[in-house]
Amino acid sequence: MQRRLTPYDLRVALFSGNYNYTRDGANQALNLLVGSLLEAGAAVRVYSPTLPRPAFAPTGELVSVPAVPMPGGRAEYRLGRYMPAATRRDVEAFAPNLVHVSAPDLLGHAAISWARRQSVRTVASVHTRFETYARYYGIGFAEPLLRWIQTRFYNRVDRVLAPSPSMGALLTRWGVTTPMAIWSRGIDHDRFDPSARDGAWRRELGIGDDEVAVGFLGRLVKEKGLDVFAGVVKELRGRGVPHKVLVVGKGPAEGWFAAEAPGAIFAGYQTGDDLGRAVASMDVFFNPSVTETFGNVTLEAMAAGVPVVAARATGAVDLVEDGVTGFLVPPRDVAGYADAIARIVVDRPLAHAMAEAGRTRAAGYRWDRVNAAVLEAYLDLLGGERV
Repeated sequence: MQRRLTPYDLRVALFSGNYNYTRDGANQALNLLVGSLLEAGAAVRVYSPTLPRPAFAPTGELVSVPAVPMPGGRAEYRLGRYMPAATRRDVEAFAPNLVHVSAPDLLGHAAISWARRQSVRTVASVHTRFETYARYYGIGFAEPLLRWIQTRFYNRVDRVLAPSPSMGALLTRWGVTTPMAIWSRGIDHDRFDPSARDGAWRRELGIGDDEVAVGFLGRLVKEKGLDVFAGVVKELRGRGVPHKVLVVGKGPAEGWFAAEAPGAIFAGYQTGDDLGRAVASMDVFFNPSVTETFGNVTLEAMAAGVPVVAARATGAVDLVEDGVTGFLVPPRDVAGYADAIARIVVDRPLAHAMAEAGRTRAAGYRWDRVNAAVLEAYLDLLGGERV
């Protein structure tokens, strides 16, 4: 009779394209997962490109992997170069019984190939819709190729961890046949709460108490839908809809966005409780991105009691109940977005009802629960039972 496995039996080698050198939702989720695994008793070793000055300290043991700057004007990211001999020796010395890859990059492909040769089980988690990036950088013709690369990648592993049902359904339509489990996301409910709203901070930025702030939160990169956001701002101004634009975040497209959305207020990069204050101080959260696989920022806004207007795309469709917690609009429908935002701006009872419904919807998303589901998926894959 096979012995029942426990978390103490797990030796997980996690391969990431960006574990801590640039802060984003994906690597924050990975660091929280590693913390949960270590607390449960698993052994974890992380392999990722690094920089001398990372965005934050890594959770767990991090092994630096040789990398080069990402091409295509995105040098802030690093591209791991397969699995060099030194990295391979380190992995072999660690002797994992499970390999977890988080990006369909060269390093991730090499890690899967190594694991298959060693008969080590593999898991891939989905964090970004890389195929959508092509349309923002003038290479839309490459989108089918990028879908094919990702489909092949996810079909090479033993289990796929999709962040949302809509993302899992999309992968299935692409032709991914690997068994899937859901690794959702959580938020810090003490940080993202309506009580964090700060009228004095808004006034310092030039937003009056009676003015409506339409907010953006995230890295200022074109694939976040900044062109659509700017187009909607112009549409709202043309209609005479009263509002202020509050932008929270930094990124390489900041100058371009500032020129396209004149008058927008840039609050810069915010972290910790300052980030919670910034989100709660919005009146409408607008997220036109179609690159999300889950949408942590959308969930954070809902928890903070902010109505959401988002693209009807993966991630958002699992979080936003159209007409109840916010509005879902067909991607790139500038007039539709403007209609939705205008309704929230002028109908304050509707905005209040959406805020309350959003808080209720967000309440169930907690990191301890969602990371426990990953641990269960690991043990199930290795043949263990729930403990």
